[in-house]
Amino acid sequence: MKKSLFIVVCMLMVVIMAGCSSPNGSEQNPSEQTVSEQINTEPCDRTCLEGLVEQYLDAAIAHDPGLLPLAPNVKFTENGIRLPLPDAHWRIMTGKGKYRLFVTDPEAGQVACLATIREEGRKEEGVHSQFAIRLKVINRLITEIETLVVRPDLPMGTPGSAPAPMFPNGADLYEKMGVPHPLYLETIPPEDRMSREELIRVANMYFTGLEKNDGLGEYPFTDDCVRIEGGRQSTSVPLAEGQTMPDPKTANMYSANWNCKEQFESGLIHFVWRIRDRRFVAVDQERGIVFSFAFFDHALGKDRTFQTPDGRTVTAGPMEPNSWELAELFKIEKGKIRRIEAIMLPPPYGMNSGWSTYEEGMSSDARDVTMN
Repeated sequence: MKKSLFIVVCMLMVVIMAGCSSPNGSEQNPSEQTVSEQINTEPCDRTCLEGLVEQYLDAAIAHDPGLLPLAPNVKFTENGIRLPLPDAHWRIMTGKGKYRLFVTDPEAGQVACLATIREEGRKEEGVHSQFAIRLKVINRLITEIETLVVRPDLPMGTPGSAPAPMFPNGADLYEKMGVPHPLYLETIPPEDRMSREELIRVANMYFTGLEKNDGLGEYPFTDDCVRIEGGRQSTSVPLAEGQTMPDPKTANMYSANWNCKEQFESGLIHFVWRIRDRRFVAVDQERGIVFSFAFFDHALGKDRTFQTPDGRTVTAGPMEPNSWELAELFKIEKGKIRRIEAIMLPPPYGMNSGWSTYEEGMSSDARDVTMN
């Protein structure tokens, strides 16, 4: 009896061990299979990356991050502040605007975009805001979301109260444009395409020439270079009827009537004292466009007074601590900057981007973070 029982127990152990060592025993459990199936290692090309931006905007309008393929450790910032999802524009976005200007970098898995969005505002239909976004995509999952939202100056109080902005809402100006300038969509012939490193080097020359501008640097602009800031043209603006062209040799402030090179050669932008946290985040080699984020800090105290290239003493710039946080892009052809487009807002003086260490954030060094 004991011998028979021993044989039965042994046979059961053999069956159990065989089941554990069978091929079926090494299969993933259902939850593990689901996670692995979500990871798509296929490259995310231009269409894929730009499609994720549109998908992001749709998800924000729906106030539902669950509509996006997000990595578990996704990082999100708005205007330099790290926030949970959904927060900030995720709470108040109601629609898309017309404007989209993509800088798409499939090699790096990065896409950046200047756009317009609609948010809740003083009117029932809401207001347009300027919007910059960068997405970092790995295995078709979004791992980083960086946004800059420039909202119109609105009064505190009940809807219907009237604001008194100094300038038209930049987002409304972009809405009137509707689409980017055709030059941004032109493809650079393969034989004329510049390397990632060269494109960033030329774009950074803009920041280097602007920081403590003295009129004596190397300024790589085409003759027809145009800069747009917040939807407004800020170089080569046609003279109004009866207006005369300001003379750089007598002017105390640079003029929007001058072209890109004339502004820099005037030496009158010296009050831009420090251009820091220069992060180049996306490079579209096919179209020759570089997208960056940076901060402009303005000179203070005695540093506001400087010498122009012709020896005049000029005092200019804000009197109080003042910074601009910018998303700025550059269209570059054959080593020269042809078009510039930027949106900007005034953050607390000396603020960090939320993507840099303190030391990086205070440095004027250029940083290529496209492949990070």
